[in-house]
Amino acid sequence: MSLHRHFCRTSKLSKIPWKYKQFAIAQVQKSVTDYLHATRCIPYAFADQISKNSNNALMNLITKLSAFSPPHYPHNLNKFLRYNPINEFEFFFESIGIHPSKFPSLFPQNKFFFSEDETLLDTACVLSEYGFPWDKLGVLYEESGWVFNWGASELKDRLCGFKGYGFCNVQVVGICLAFPFVFDGQKGAEVEALFCDLRLLFGKFGLAECVEEKGNGVDDWVGLCRKIRLFYDLNGGKNIGELIGGINGVGVGVVVEHGEEELVQAIEYFCRFGAKKEDVARLILNGPELLELVLNMGKVNVLKLLKHFGMSSNDVNIVKRDYAHVLGTVKLCNLPNVMRALGLHEWFFEKMKDGNHSLLVSFVANNRKVDRVKGYPSFLKAIEVSKTPIHNMSKLNFLHGIGFGENALTMYIFSYMHGTSDELQKRFDCLLHLGIEFSKLCKMITVHPKILSQNPESLEQKINFLCQEMGQSLEILVTFPSFLCFDLENRIKPRYKFHLWLMEKGLSSKRYSIASMVATSNRNLVSRAFKIHPAAPKHWFEQFYP
Repeated sequence: MSLHRHFCRTSKLSKIPWKYKQFAIAQVQKSVTDYLHATRCIPYAFADQISKNSNNALMNLITKLSAFSPPHYPHNLNKFLRYNPINEFEFFFESIGIHPSKFPSLFPQNKFFFSEDETLLDTACVLSEYGFPWDKLGVLYEESGWVFNWGASELKDRLCGFKGYGFCNVQVVGICLAFPFVFDGQKGAEVEALFCDLRLLFGKFGLAECVEEKGNGVDDWVGLCRKIRLFYDLNGGKNIGELIGGINGVGVGVVVEHGEEELVQAIEYFCRFGAKKEDVARLILNGPELLELVLNMGKVNVLKLLKHFGMSSNDVNIVKRDYAHVLGTVKLCNLPNVMRALGLHEWFFEKMKDGNHSLLVSFVANNRKVDRVKGYPSFLKAIEVSKTPIHNMSKLNFLHGIGFGENALTMYIFSYMHGTSDELQKRFDCLLHLGIEFSKLCKMITVHPKILSQNPESLEQKINFLCQEMGQSLEILVTFPSFLCFDLENRIKPRYKFHLWLMEKGLSSKRYSIASMVATSNRNLVSRAFKIHPAAPKHWFEQFYP
């Protein structure tokens, strides 16, 4: 967003007439530049960079001025700055690309002027003169802040050392902004290996040629190196040259031809299958066609896909019998959670990796037309004409997002879903966090959908009581999920304590199941207690009944 548009959308500047807003912005930028250069003795080029890239600080300065008067505005600005010095670090940190919300933890304590810091501005100037974009220096400051404590000569020596690997200035800039840790002297061996791998990629595997064809600018190199960093991190910081360039140069094409955002989406997508990060890296680099599939987000039929991936007829029948909630059509973007709901995510990824990515590619290519389950289109139509179509559709998308397909069971479960999609997701995530497996949790929802009507705090308290006080495992919830819907204080605890009392007094040697303890009606509970001992019901009502 341009500075003018940024200011014009700010209600704080409403006192300035619309036709003068651009004039006011230009004047405040000029005044700050002049102030930093003439009054604070900062070289003009850097003073200009600071004023041009500090939108919020400039806005705050404008709001401090009194009523706006076009003829006197430049004079008023200069007068204000003469008697009200600005916090130079506020302008500086914003200008190098650091968000104002992070300022409190970054500001030097009890300092207001650059002259109070021996190295900060000097370091920024050296980096800028070398070729680093001023508004990207914040990347270095946030990840390798100690660099700004170095002297100019030490920093120049380090940059010269990087060039010694055979890189030009613009390449060094791209590498440093993507891998700020290269300035860390304690990572000598790691940095050495990285530079050797990058030299191999830029030279032997032709990445430098590709960038030069696109313009060979700083942004081109920063963009390329940031994409390499994605795979570097996935592979644990090892052998990035071999990883990207090793398979007939296919990986080089992936890095050059696809944008960073596309690669991030693909990485996040395939990591959702629960695969190792290094395996995800190899899959994407060896199967560029998969990137198009993820971006296009088509639809697939679950049973047909499983058969295509080699699942036996017997196993397919088990899926039909035990996992009806995932059947039907699903969006490709939901496929990872569909496989998790089946407990087959690792199996599915193993089938794709090691060159078998064509399995998914060929299936989607040959099954572009996907028929929906009978009755599902009319179900969607009913949502569209309901009183709250957006709310209802978001709940349905939540169900599809956790692996439920377009089928009759999903339509049935949808009717028992209470709360917004965000609330449902928080409850679902809470149960996962407490240790329930993804596939088992989905089956629990099919048995008793109302478990997702409980708030996260209540769910956590009940599960903690079940495991810590009652000594039960989470497995019991798979067969008795409605346990989570009973009141902890007025139902679960009193009945469990009554059961313990019967056991301790030797009145009953039989251990009742959790379901029998909790789900039984009050009438049947009293009847059972009377059969155990005629005085037991009296004790229940006097000591335990809430």
